[in-house]
Amino acid sequence: ADFSLMSRDGRQIPLDQIGHSEVRLEEPILKRRDRTPVIMIRSDINEATQPPEVSKQIMKALQPLIASLPAGYRIELGGSIEEAEKANTALGKVFPAMIAAMLIVIMLQVRSFSTMAMVMLTAPLGLVGVVPMLLTFNQPFGFNAILGMIGLAGILMRNTLILTEQIKENRAAGLDDYHAVIEATVQRTRPVILTALAAVLAFIPLTHSVFWGSMAYTLIGGTAVGTVLILLFLPAL
Repeated sequence: ADFSLMSRDGRQIPLDQIGHSEVRLEEPILKRRDRTPVIMIRSDINEATQPPEVSKQIMKALQPLIASLPAGYRIELGGSIEEAEKANTALGKVFPAMIAAMLIVIMLQVRSFSTMAMVMLTAPLGLVGVVPMLLTFNQPFGFNAILGMIGLAGILMRNTLILTEQIKENRAAGLDDYHAVIEATVQRTRPVILTALAAVLAFIPLTHSVFWGSMAYTLIGGTAVGTVLILLFLPAL
């Protein structure tokens, strides 16, 4: 096209005398992240697969491309994977303080190192039910599942505290250690199981949630199996 520019003195200057014009396609929006231009690629995945597994497969397939990128270019994972890593990092920083607070609270209640050790030893028993549950329903072990594990540990340790307190009461009533443990287990089996059953039923609606599903399955499997194991494991201690 024959374009011209108007000078200050009113003369028209053809654009060809200054430069040349060219029609090009250009991105309407330039996205930046940390002041760096980026190109974001998003997609939906099959419901039968999990984002972490898909992301690992994609990054594995992209390794030849990543190795051939020029200096200054890189490919990174974002979305839920990145947010989960940030959340796990933040949780790891407060985890030691959380464990210390739990130990202090338990010690103030039981006032015995041996009893406190028994209470803490029952916390991991929920993993026996969590792992098969997550594998069966194809749920990721991400940040929400970790939150569920923390809550599950509290549920199981509470059940342990109920049994240990009953054992202490039976011993104070004059029973020997063996019969105190047996009677405490018999006396507290029904309330412990009913409480666990109520918790399991309460978490079932959350299993349909895309976001909270993994946490719900963690709590359901861990509470159901962990409660039964506590009733068998704690008396053996």
